[in-house]
Amino acid sequence: ANPVPFQVPMGAEENFLGVIDIIERKAVIFKEFERVVTDVPEDYREKCENARRHLVEKLADFDEDIMKMYLEEKDVPVEMIKKASRCATIKMLFTPVFCGAAYKNKGVQLLLDAVLDFLPAPIDKGAVVGMDVKDTEKTQTRHPLPGDPFCGLAFKLIHDPYVGQQTFVRVYSGKLESGMQVFNATKGENERIGRIMRIRAKEREEITSAGPGDIIALIGMKYTKTGDTLCDMHHPLVLESIYIPPAVIDLKVTPPSKKEEEKLGIALRKLAMEDPSFTVRVDDETNETIISGMGELHLEIIVDRLKTEFNVEATVGEPSVAFREAIKNEAQAEVKYAKQTGGRGQYAHCVLRIEPNPDKGFEFVDHTKGGVIPQEYMPSIRKGIEGSIADGIIAGFPVVDVKVVVLDGSYHEVDSSDMAFRTCGSLCFKEAFRKASPTLLEPLMKIEINTPDEYIGEVIGDLNRRRGKVESMRRFRKGAQKVNGFVPLMEMFGYATQLRSLSSGRANYSMEFSRYVPLGKEVQEKVLKALNEKKLQKV
Repeated sequence: ANPVPFQVPMGAEENFLGVIDIIERKAVIFKEFERVVTDVPEDYREKCENARRHLVEKLADFDEDIMKMYLEEKDVPVEMIKKASRCATIKMLFTPVFCGAAYKNKGVQLLLDAVLDFLPAPIDKGAVVGMDVKDTEKTQTRHPLPGDPFCGLAFKLIHDPYVGQQTFVRVYSGKLESGMQVFNATKGENERIGRIMRIRAKEREEITSAGPGDIIALIGMKYTKTGDTLCDMHHPLVLESIYIPPAVIDLKVTPPSKKEEEKLGIALRKLAMEDPSFTVRVDDETNETIISGMGELHLEIIVDRLKTEFNVEATVGEPSVAFREAIKNEAQAEVKYAKQTGGRGQYAHCVLRIEPNPDKGFEFVDHTKGGVIPQEYMPSIRKGIEGSIADGIIAGFPVVDVKVVVLDGSYHEVDSSDMAFRTCGSLCFKEAFRKASPTLLEPLMKIEINTPDEYIGEVIGDLNRRRGKVESMRRFRKGAQKVNGFVPLMEMFGYATQLRSLSSGRANYSMEFSRYVPLGKEVQEKVLKALNEKKLQKV
């Protein structure tokens, strides 16, 4: 990333007063709701000059004019530094680094100014490339020009109590106008553009059209969700979508009364539309509503929004880890499903082989020969298997990364049906799954902890007790270290409170999903035992 500081902080933590702008050689001090720009204080001048010299040295590697001035020991003008910095940033030769505290409203304004000064405008970024809808092997290019066919990406949905659903779109090419019809290439649906809004914080301004580089909100879109591509009807393409991290924590939510059940359902559906990393489902066995998200804080915010925005006081259960099921080995199974209940019977016969399919999800392959199973029944077999995959086999969690091959089977001209083969496919898959050394997968989280030196031993010891693995440690400022590692999510419930206790409130951490990994044998046995006990309690 080649980070280069553009500011020097004045103070730290509760004593953070402002920043030194090393390019302008000015101090910016934040007081309540105003900022005061002054000359650099005496005790910060040396730091400012050293940081400015470091920036100029970096720029001299990319810019000949600055190199010449640097070698001649001349002072480089402000505008020359800004111009060269913008060029280096756009070419990704280095990354400008700014500091501030958003919670205290310090430094945010300067960061926004830097976005304008150094980050690329649409014309600087050039063309975007998308996949051709008609031929997925080909690509299509769109230039940031009003004359090119329209193309945009929906990147966020928000439900507004006054105007309804707002779909935020970044326009990459062409012109978007109210009333025109566009094509949602991701969903394969046509959309008519209603009102177009330009959003400035809480202010909304209705406009009639938008062009390349504009970020707008569209009101009343029917099919468009986060990550969808909107494009010209006659020039379809699909842009690279937005990565949606998987939900790794489950939480049971219950409405305060039967009367509030529908209200809760509507609110959760609206929240799920806004946030694709948040999902809602109903447990088939218990009929309970389960919400899933990226972590404890994520779901806490969802529950708080239910109360503040939708006026629903939901009762929540204890959070639980969203495990997955997978197999370690290959296995084969054969099932004949035959039922005679008077009149027409039910008959289906399948031979399946299943095998691990790492990082490729579910794959279904037909290797039958000679029409032993008519092609019309293959979708039914697949649906039966997909139902079992969704419900899980050993613990009720979704199955991932499995390849299913249909090897053989038979049918009856009268008694075979879609339902018979669907049931047979499900039963056969379950039997093969149990033979294939099934295992539970748990979410492994990437963690970063910032802690003062005096607490480093306690922090690492606690991480080890949680089955964590420390990858690296480095000093990131005087008297404090940054610890990076991996830890199972199952061991991290209540960690924020524990870390505050260990460090007297001085350490902090951030955590994000890394990948799913198999549970150890002993841990899996404990998890399965706990899950079975929970099921018995419900019964």
